[in-house]
Amino acid sequence: MNIVCLDMEGVLVPEIWIAFSEETGIPELKRTTRDEPDYGKLMNYRIRILKEHGLGLKEIQDTISRIDPFPGALEFMNKLRDVTQVVILSDTFTQFAHPLMKKLNMPTLFCNELIIGEDGMVTGFKMRCRESKLTTVRGLQSIGFDTIAVGDSYNDLGMILNSKAGFLFRATETLKNDHPELKALETYDELYEAIEEVL
Repeated sequence: MNIVCLDMEGVLVPEIWIAFSEETGIPELKRTTRDEPDYGKLMNYRIRILKEHGLGLKEIQDTISRIDPFPGALEFMNKLRDVTQVVILSDTFTQFAHPLMKKLNMPTLFCNELIIGEDGMVTGFKMRCRESKLTTVRGLQSIGFDTIAVGDSYNDLGMILNSKAGFLFRATETLKNDHPELKALETYDELYEAIEEVL
């Protein structure tokens, strides 16, 4: 039994923090897991920057409301879900992801939770579990699934390297050079074909 595990940001939708950085003019918020593989360290950095600028959840959600999936992402998801089970594994947060999931016809998503103060400021975050993508892949394998994983960043490597098959999608040259053993793909057609071959 196969299940495809997809990263969300960078694979299906643009990076939320990069979009927010561009809207606010705060370049420090452009840092993503492509730049900082330690997600806890990255989030604490982001929360500090938000606090310094007096920006809260509402401002981020306003930006997210204007983000659309990448061209072809919805068609890819629909086609893939016709032939296999699919789950999105993301380090994003439920408070960010819901409007984006609606635009992708509500696929299953496992992600994390922000802690929001009464004033609407982001005060912290709660990870669903430690090493959430790798832990989830191992959990799925423990109940009889063969996982096929796709991601674009260093925090996706755990699930990619520990799956029956794994692919990089629109990854940086640095990541591709660091892992030449992984097939690196650039289009949804290529990705669909690569997944179909291992189903």
